[in-house]
This record gives sequence, C-alpha cells and structure tokens, in this order.
Amino acid sequence: MELTDFPALSFDCYGTLIDWETGIGSRLTDWAQAHRLDVSADELLTTYAGHEAAAMRDTPAARYPDILARSFTAVGRDFATPVDPEEATAFGRSVPDWPAFPDSAEALRALAERYRLIILSNVDRESFAGSNARLGVRFDHILTAEDIGSYKPDPRNFAALLGLGGPAPLHVAQSLFHDHVPAARAGLSTVWINRRKGKPGWGATPPPETESSPDWEFTSMAEFAEAAV
Repeated sequence: MELTDFPALSFDCYGTLIDWETGIGSRLTDWAQAHRLDVSADELLTTYAGHEAAAMRDTPAARYPDILARSFTAVGRDFATPVDPEEATAFGRSVPDWPAFPDSAEALRALAERYRLIILSNVDRESFAGSNARLGVRFDHILTAEDIGSYKPDPRNFAALLGLGGPAPLHVAQSLFHDHVPAARAGLSTVWINRRKGKPGWGATPPPETESSPDWEFTSMAEFAEAAV
C-alpha cells in the first residue's frame, strides 16, 4: 500500500495536531511551582497520564472536562497537595487554550485537497470546537468520545470510525497506547506522527500495553503531508 492509496485520513487530535503536552504540562508545572513542589515536568506528565487513562476507562460516559478535572485532582493526591476544586474545573475547561503544533494547520489544508479528513478524538464537542478554530480546516466527520460514549483505546471508538462506511481510512496519530495498538486490532493501517522522537519516556500518554508497529512513521505533520500529497 502507498500513502496515496487511501481516500480518507482519520486523525487523533491531542498530541498529534494540538500540543496537549504543552497545554497540560504548563498548568501542572504552574501548580507545582505555586506549591513549591520539587517535581519535574516529565514526572508530572507521567503521573497525569496514568490517572487520565484510568479515569477514561472507569468513567467512559464522563465528558472530557470532567476527566481532566478528576485526573488533576488525583495528581494532587499523589503529591499530598490537594487541588482546589475551582482550579480543577478551570483545568478541565482549558482545552480550547491549548496551542496547535506550528505545522498542523498548513499540513491539514494541503491534505484536504486530496483526502477526506476525519477526527477520532478523546474529547467533547465543545472543547474540540475551540481546537478546531486553531486548526483552520473543515473536517468531513468529527467523532468524539462524547458522541461514542467511550474513550480510546476502547475498541468501540474504532468501530464507530469504521461504521462511517466506505473504504477504511488511514489512521494518523501520535499515541501508541490510545491509537496505534487498538487501530491495528481493528484492521486499520496507521501513520505514527512521532512528536516525541528523541525524548525519553512517554510524556502525557501511558506506554503501549503491547508491541506496536505502525505502517509509516514521520516526526511531524509537515513531513507527513509532504509525503502524502
């Protein structure tokens, strides 16, 4: 298969198109510094990643702002530093403020000339609307966790994607845990946008539960778009 054989591309959003590690990490770091906690940004992200994955698994019908607030509160417990409920709520509402990666909008515009574009994201509709404004492109379909009632890596999310009908899309994502492992199980070909290449650890995502072998790997959306258009 060639990249250009696919009529549609499905995208994870956060970590792939939107820089969620900056969005999440900056707020966690500000909180830790305000409480004089001796903890690194990487440790905060790793701790957060475990709690978010658990919250998504345990409360699949919860909207993403509630998942964020719950996960932030759990991080505070881990560091014996309670999170103020208002601060947790503000964190949950911060998604529209998270920046897009500098190459995302231009790459999507180029790809839209050739492919149908689909979003499959662990988010709610309202939060994604703010992110979509930063990306500056119209997606042909938007599938959120709020629509589906579960969060990736739940196989129901990929079943919903395939349920759109037509040829299976090429799935484009950063997270091996949330996207590549379950997408492969669903029979999808995948592109890994390896935004963390050269960095230690897994950042704001848990490590994959099994070995993952994406079909293609690029370090940026710009590099992918150049190869795919």
